[in-house]
Amino acid sequence: MDMFIKIMFLVVFFAVMIGVGIYCRKQATDVNGFVLGNRSVGPWLTAFAFGTSYFSAVIFVGYAGQFGWRFGLASTWIGLGNAFIGSLMAWRILGRRTRVMTQHLDTATMPDFFFKRYHSKALKVTASVIIFIFLIPYTASLYNGLSRLFEMAFGIPYTYCVIAMAVLTGVYVVLGGYMATAINDFIQGIIMLGGIVAVIVAVLNINGGFNETIALLSQQSTILPSGTEFKGAYTSFFGPDIFSLIGVVLLTSLGTWGLPQMVQKFYAIKSEKSINTGTIVSTIFAMVVAGGCYFLGGFGRLFGTLGTDGKPQGGYDAVIPSMLENLSPVLIGIVVVLVLSASMSTLSSLVLTSSSVLTIDFIDPVFCAKKSLSDKKKVLLMRIFIIFFITVSAVIAIIQVKSPVLFISQMMGVSWGALAGAFLAPFMYGLYMKKVPKVAVWINYAIGVGISIASFVCNLTGVKFDNAVLEYFKSPINAGMLAMVLGIVITPLIALITPEKDTERIEQIFSCYKRKVNVSTIKSMNDVEVK
Repeated sequence: MDMFIKIMFLVVFFAVMIGVGIYCRKQATDVNGFVLGNRSVGPWLTAFAFGTSYFSAVIFVGYAGQFGWRFGLASTWIGLGNAFIGSLMAWRILGRRTRVMTQHLDTATMPDFFFKRYHSKALKVTASVIIFIFLIPYTASLYNGLSRLFEMAFGIPYTYCVIAMAVLTGVYVVLGGYMATAINDFIQGIIMLGGIVAVIVAVLNINGGFNETIALLSQQSTILPSGTEFKGAYTSFFGPDIFSLIGVVLLTSLGTWGLPQMVQKFYAIKSEKSINTGTIVSTIFAMVVAGGCYFLGGFGRLFGTLGTDGKPQGGYDAVIPSMLENLSPVLIGIVVVLVLSASMSTLSSLVLTSSSVLTIDFIDPVFCAKKSLSDKKKVLLMRIFIIFFITVSAVIAIIQVKSPVLFISQMMGVSWGALAGAFLAPFMYGLYMKKVPKVAVWINYAIGVGISIASFVCNLTGVKFDNAVLEYFKSPINAGMLAMVLGIVITPLIALITPEKDTERIEQIFSCYKRKVNVSTIKSMNDVEVK
């Protein structure tokens, strides 16, 4: 009976997802419809699409497990940062300008934006290559957390879980494109909101409720680098390591501003008026889901077993599953559908972004320079590349689970750091500043990719630094944060020392923000000359 309940949850969920894909297939016949939903997606769908693409199994299992273990309840700050910096500020600062300028330039992807904003085909092609390379490990990381929960709930081998998730996501994205993704994201988002609240209540009740659970966690202590014992470290306001906490908050919050699959949501929103509604909905969604995930992860030390190396036995990715394994069958079913929703929504967004970028910004300009592909052929290619990306990422996920080197948060950290470090500054400043030279964009590309690869190599080879600063930035999380901050600081400095060029073209681009308004006037007595 218990297994029947869990299976029924999944059957209904899968049927709805595929049904939506079939329903939306008529709107995915051309590039604009397949990639952007004809720019007619409402604020609620867009806000949920933004949130569900933001938060996946990487957050629920990987990040919540690792940072909850490391920082305790202070990890909740990460969720609040995601809500107010990653959602509220992103919508307020980027939302309207992105929607207006991308429509004005007729761009459907981030590399295409760089091409038309900075007038450089090389920037476009290079950006597409960076996205192609670094979205694959990000995509692969999604399977890991979900599949661990499937093994716990159903005893299904990891490989079969990966294959099932890949096939089901591929079906509805290939059929319905962006609109199918957006509608399914809305459904999945509702499941995530209700599911995280139910899980938090159930986990707290295991130890007798909120107060009792806090009391137990307060008994946990740690040894600081100075050798001092920090009692109650995991219930303290900023946790045992505030500087590492700040790095995680910045990368996971500010990083969304430069991720192509995130900002593309602003391209597709229906109108400028929808931005205000979307901002509120997206922020509340992030507060509940991200705040709830990290809050839940903060109690991880009460459920995981401490290993000899100071890490939990089974790794950080095993922390959250260990918290959930004793829940009732109904709650476990809800958890599995919750994490499945989070993972499939993010996976669909990533593969749609990857396939559209590879087709529009690499294949078409490089191999079809003389005669551009027709819309029909572009959509066909994108569907083929969706299958390709899902297959490659699934294979990597199956191979990676046997590797002791990278766990979920590290894989995501490398990808997120490279993409956000390379794109955040040139995209944001490109919306606001007229004088941003091409060389500044190239430097951002080099910083984002270079620092992230250096961090990856250092962790892969196990290099240890005597210098505390270098050791701090060896972490993929901190390296990504450094890349973003450097880009934000360096780009305007380069703009200051670079002479202005192509001013007429730039003025034409920024004319999209100037709106002509006809105002009727009433002649007053003061306007009449009295003799």
